[in-house]
Amino acid sequence: MNLFTDIRELVLASIHAMQADGALPGELNLVPVTVEPPRDPAHGDMATNAAMVLAKPAKQKPRDIAEALAARLATDPRVASADVAGPGFLNLRLDPSVWQGLPKAILMAGKDYGRSTFGAQQKVNVEFVSANPTGPMHVGHTRGAVVGDALAALLDFAGYDVTREYYINDGGAQVDVLARSVYLRYLEAHGESVEFPEGTYPGDYLVPVGQKLKELKGDAFVGKGEEVWLAEIREFATEEMMELIREDLRVLGVVMDNYYSEKSLYGTGRIEAAIADLEGKGLIYDGVLEPPKGKKPEDWEPREQTLFKSTEHGDDVDRPIKKSDGSWTYFAPDIAYHYDKVTRGYDQLIDIFGADHGGYVKRMKAAVSALSGGKTPLDIKLIQLVKLFKNGEPFKMSKRAGTFVTLRDVVDQVGADVTRFIMLTRKNDAALDFDFDKALEQSSENPVFYVQYAHSRICSVLRNAAEKGVETSDAALADVDLSGLDHPTELALIGKLAEWPRLVETAAKTHEPHRVATYLQELASDLHGHYNRGNKEVSLRFLQDDPKVTQSKIALARAVAVVISAGLGILGVTPAEEMR
Repeated sequence: MNLFTDIRELVLASIHAMQADGALPGELNLVPVTVEPPRDPAHGDMATNAAMVLAKPAKQKPRDIAEALAARLATDPRVASADVAGPGFLNLRLDPSVWQGLPKAILMAGKDYGRSTFGAQQKVNVEFVSANPTGPMHVGHTRGAVVGDALAALLDFAGYDVTREYYINDGGAQVDVLARSVYLRYLEAHGESVEFPEGTYPGDYLVPVGQKLKELKGDAFVGKGEEVWLAEIREFATEEMMELIREDLRVLGVVMDNYYSEKSLYGTGRIEAAIADLEGKGLIYDGVLEPPKGKKPEDWEPREQTLFKSTEHGDDVDRPIKKSDGSWTYFAPDIAYHYDKVTRGYDQLIDIFGADHGGYVKRMKAAVSALSGGKTPLDIKLIQLVKLFKNGEPFKMSKRAGTFVTLRDVVDQVGADVTRFIMLTRKNDAALDFDFDKALEQSSENPVFYVQYAHSRICSVLRNAAEKGVETSDAALADVDLSGLDHPTELALIGKLAEWPRLVETAAKTHEPHRVATYLQELASDLHGHYNRGNKEVSLRFLQDDPKVTQSKIALARAVAVVISAGLGILGVTPAEEMR
């Protein structure tokens, strides 16, 4: 049930009736007609822009359309009043019975309230994390993992067919460095004293990997040159690191549907096939690029390279795909990987990148546009930095990782639920401060505690009611007369619940899961405010002397819990039934 959709359908039906009567032209585009909450709640329950967007094509004054539309809408029993404001905005107040029916609808729908067919089962590939397989995930990866996983869950809830995918960067020079670092730990496991040259990975996380390699290979690689062991150790170390990363993701509650290896693109013809596709479209040529911005001509050595005409698809400059020595650039396998996504038949592609990949956005969008003939949109979400604080000071690096704070460091400190929620309290492209002390604080200043407390408070109310002999099952509460829910704060709380289906569709459309976290904080605030008013106004308390009245009150409370639980489910957070 989506009240905003229902009332929009009513507005459209009234417009169709006006067209049938000749009051409006028959050929009008009604897609831009919206029904939304008014900017000022004092103006009404809902507002429509119908008269404003139809005035020009209808060649009529917006206020004239609004007045005629208001007269028709006012005849519907669901509409208490329809008032024209300003040049032609139309504000609607709904009959209390409309709001009072919503808790029942929520209880009947249960966890599926707000679930939508908006996505029409379009296939969406959400690629996220995609960290180099050279060590444990750091806090930046943590935020990207949470945003990607929550976005995938949100899209699924909104009716899309979603694939969570991890692109393993195992084709570059960094995996050779990993192999050399593991070899040093392998020698160490044999009792040798080793030093880690600059550029290698000195973290303690490779100690057990070196020990495991010793157990598998004995001393077969001791004293041998790279030509003997590099390829084998590279494969072994990559798989060990990927298992570490998978375990890190599991700790965070993230499970990928697919892992795609960059290495699988090399020597298989896949890169060549992608470039051939672009070449067939006249988008590949040999040329010389201008010096990069900030470089003087004398500091720049022009070389002929194989280039992709990315400027024909919105990029600032054309991009090299093959170096002058004939080897592929880093961009070439990325083109091939996205070509593979396009050929797998996805309707939309979403990439979650770190902020340091900002310069990659236009070229990657250009590539997908060219490969798909402009049919497959690519949205790239950049994840800004996370600043960690503890005891008022920046949180220090992890000894285990050697150079950074790991995902495990964060989850071990505050738990997966808190980590996930806080990572979603800001939009992905805004920097985020993560304060460990506040994350564990049990107060209204801690957003995850505030939302969890609202859910557990409702669970406590239901337990108390059950102890008094009140039937508290959803089926029983859905059968109760709710016409007594007529206090302004009760109706306001129901109004907030009515926003949930619309919020889901908006957040899914904009690819912004942080909107769910924001909504849950607002809903929790409304619940706590209503609960606290009951301290002064006895009639607002959830538990009343009359069991039937109690049931009507807790039906509203239970509806709030259903929505909080659904929202937390999208965020990957477990609803709390009791607070410790």
